[in-house]
Amino acid sequence: MKNSPKFPFGFGLSYTNFQYSDLKFNKKKMRPNEKIEVSLNVTNTGEFAGEEVVQLYLRDKFASLVRPVKELKDFQKIALKAGETKAIKFTIDKEKLSFYNQQLQWIAEAGEFDLMLGSSSADIRLKDSFELVN
Repeated sequence: MKNSPKFPFGFGLSYTNFQYSDLKFNKKKMRPNEKIEVSLNVTNTGEFAGEEVVQLYLRDKFASLVRPVKELKDFQKIALKAGETKAIKFTIDKEKLSFYNQQLQWIAEAGEFDLMLGSSSADIRLKDSFELVN
């Protein structure tokens, strides 16, 4: 039996279409006191002006505790005219990678993380990965 929501988190309707492209990282490895800058371009490929909510999800691939498959960590709402392209930037820091461990300590564990960008939790348009190192 299929068991998925009728309307996934972030679902919305629009009179236009958006294309995500040119995902770039300023670096692929970060230390706990550093930040990673992520950028992408969003283009309105439709005939009408519209608004898009670009959502950033993260996944800790190998944590000491079972972690969610997708965690919404940031988002930006943008308005684009037909044919317009805008550059979007997100910052990933230790706080966005942290969680409470079994001792209820707020920590970020070293390891590999998946980054997913999309217009909803079920509509991921760009993916890549990066690493937190000690």
